[in-house]
Amino acid sequence: MKIPLSWLKDFVEIDLPINELVHRLTLAGLEVEEAQFVGLPLPVGIIEGHTSGDRQIETNVTGLAWDPEKIVVGAILEVMSHPDADRLVLCRLDDGAQEHIVLAGGPNLFPYKGKGPLEKALKVAYAREGAQIYDGHKPGNELTTLKRRKIRGVESYSMACSEKELGISDDHEGVIILDDDAPVGVPLADYMGDVVLDIAITPNIARNANILGVAREVAALTDVPLKEPSYEVEWSGPPLEGRVRLEIHHPELNPRFVLGLIEGVEICPSPYWVQRRLRLAGMRPINNIVDATNYVMLEIGEPLHAFDFDVLVERAGGETPTILTRLAEPGERLTTLDGVERELDDFTVLVADSAGGLSIAGVMGGAESEVSEQTTNMLLEGAAWNFINIRRTTASQKLSSDASYRFERGVHPAMAERGVRRGLNFVAKLAGGKIAEGLVDEYPLPPVDSTVEITPMDVERWLGINLEVDEIVDILRRLGFSVEVDGQVLHVTTPDHRLDISQGVDGQADLIEEIARIYGYDRIPETQIADRIPPQYGNPRLEREERVRDVLVGLGLQEVVTYRLTSPVREMRIFPPEAPPDDRPYVRLANPIASDRVVMRHSLLASVLEIVERNIRIRDRIALFEIGQVYLTSEEGDLPEEPLRLVIALSGPRSLPAWQGSDLESMDFYDLKGLVDEFMTTLHLGPLYKPMEHPSFHPGKCARILIGERQVGVLGELHPKVRERYDLPERPVVAAELDFNLIIESIPESHAVEPVPAFPPVLEDLAVVVDEEVQADEVETLLKRAGGDLLVDVKLFDLYRGEQIPEGKKSLAYSMVYQAPDRTLTDEEVSKVRARVIKKLETDLGAKLRD
Repeated sequence: MKIPLSWLKDFVEIDLPINELVHRLTLAGLEVEEAQFVGLPLPVGIIEGHTSGDRQIETNVTGLAWDPEKIVVGAILEVMSHPDADRLVLCRLDDGAQEHIVLAGGPNLFPYKGKGPLEKALKVAYAREGAQIYDGHKPGNELTTLKRRKIRGVESYSMACSEKELGISDDHEGVIILDDDAPVGVPLADYMGDVVLDIAITPNIARNANILGVAREVAALTDVPLKEPSYEVEWSGPPLEGRVRLEIHHPELNPRFVLGLIEGVEICPSPYWVQRRLRLAGMRPINNIVDATNYVMLEIGEPLHAFDFDVLVERAGGETPTILTRLAEPGERLTTLDGVERELDDFTVLVADSAGGLSIAGVMGGAESEVSEQTTNMLLEGAAWNFINIRRTTASQKLSSDASYRFERGVHPAMAERGVRRGLNFVAKLAGGKIAEGLVDEYPLPPVDSTVEITPMDVERWLGINLEVDEIVDILRRLGFSVEVDGQVLHVTTPDHRLDISQGVDGQADLIEEIARIYGYDRIPETQIADRIPPQYGNPRLEREERVRDVLVGLGLQEVVTYRLTSPVREMRIFPPEAPPDDRPYVRLANPIASDRVVMRHSLLASVLEIVERNIRIRDRIALFEIGQVYLTSEEGDLPEEPLRLVIALSGPRSLPAWQGSDLESMDFYDLKGLVDEFMTTLHLGPLYKPMEHPSFHPGKCARILIGERQVGVLGELHPKVRERYDLPERPVVAAELDFNLIIESIPESHAVEPVPAFPPVLEDLAVVVDEEVQADEVETLLKRAGGDLLVDVKLFDLYRGEQIPEGKKSLAYSMVYQAPDRTLTDEEVSKVRARVIKKLETDLGAKLRD
């Protein structure tokens, strides 16, 4: 929010140096991001683009100082033709000391060309020879110094300036024509020099997105009276009653609506002082009616909208127009002021009449009923709207405006009447006309202003400062709060321009924050904590979760974090086209941010595969994992269940090319199984793997993961049809999806640690022939059980099928490690264990030793 200092001074006396004012505002929560000096000299010790001085502030300082001897108010007495150029004119100009012939090219001077001495002189910003200004014909702010030279045969050494040349705005299409009261010869900086403070309006201070709001803060910070604007209206026309009707269909969306009428207005440009203030505040002047509504919005924070009253009467067939506020009907469309025809959502509130929509409430007016050059009678609207609905509408329509910026942050309904009153007076001042007596004011849902109780003890407990009752009352009253004192208890009522003070303990926190801001955060002393430090408790679940992350990263995986929001269509890609759809209901968003982010996800695997799809074309090797929630509707309540899932995805070569050599074969099912096995073993979980079929994975290359009898996940190679739906290249993509909650719960609290063996092992290989249906892990489990404590390690190292093996059989070869912790094993001891193992294989699995 750009705040011209001259405008701010309309409502509060300011004697502080700019450095001090900026410092106080910033510490009070109104961070001044930039101070732009327009004509006035920069404070001593500060150069453009830097901060300095006694008060160190992180504020960018810019500006151009107008030399009081060289840039003054001038008066053009006559505009004459240039002897050798159609686009230039010669001006006879009085600068208060003497007359000059000034070369000018501003198009706004051409209507006065060749008319002789002007009946009323044109007041302009005149720069004398040697003045330093910005070059109006070059981009940006490039300084130039006026020097004497000939242009098209005419000597030129001075000029009438545009706003760009003086650093007021970027407009350089014409010279500045000042108001008639500008005193000739006076330094221009004395007449209209200014400082513009660019304040960052954060959500908690949205009430200050206007000049009056900032003035109220300055008044409270400096303990000077606030000069409230007048809301008294000089009624001069016939009564408004009966000339327009008003209906509010949804008070919860439109708690208040106010209308005023002014007749006989004349559309024309606004006076220069109004245009200059609007431009300094970052707004483009249009005409006196639109400028008046924008001026009042910037001044007190209430957005206004002007309708052409005669158009409304015509739309009503010559009858009394009825203004309605209602929800848009299905398929309803409206062309807004920006010329765009918009299809309206069913939650969008419209200001309408009997003939249809007039404007999108709180956002932008409609083109048909806007004020035009032919307008003579104007109906002025001020209203209050539900801020959540306005925010939802602007997001859906991708349409933002200065009005919606304020309404979506909350504007108190009390401001609607004040805005209309202020607006009517200002329109009459700029455009003439008679103000119809009275207002049409529908107020079906007044808000309840919060009343909060606090005590000095509350302030001391929360802020650590000891303030007397009178000091607290003084601070709050400076901010506009009503305070009733009952001994040590203060009953504080929120002023009717604020919606940000809550009830109860939240309200106490809000008030104490206000006290701290005005008292000064920099005045609050540093203190050591006085309470005993509470006992520290561990968070085993979080510790385990972080340990899992560390293990996965240690295995060479990179963590990703994906969107929780998706769409059913996006998630269906994890299944082949012929697979049945996921018919579980989704948790749907009431106000989605995009058309493809409308529900909360069911599958973490689908989210991770989108990341694989996006990255696999620019990276040779993908090794990712994510731990995140999925959202499943619950029959027990409105809130969904949010179980945690772990997804691992691999694709590409086993290792990247390197000078030492590398394995460039693509990772497959067994690479993933080995990684998952290492992961589970590191967490001291004994995983088992059983074949299974899953629609997302390749038949025959998929397994479920068990811990004991409980399934914790599934792993496999992605189904070829699923790979096609994700537009993945022709190489394996393997993935695992696990129940993270079950993994966390299964991690043992402790585990046995054995010393490093001091005695040598006995190494042996064992090859057995088993039926094809027998799984390798069954054999391994039986070997370990039969081998007892002396068989310390078993590893499969070979799988063989061939001529020497009968059909329907396979050979599995294992490396066996026998070892005792307290002695060197003898051949006899190892033979007994081996015999027991072989017998167990024969009896339980029908296995035979391979020759």
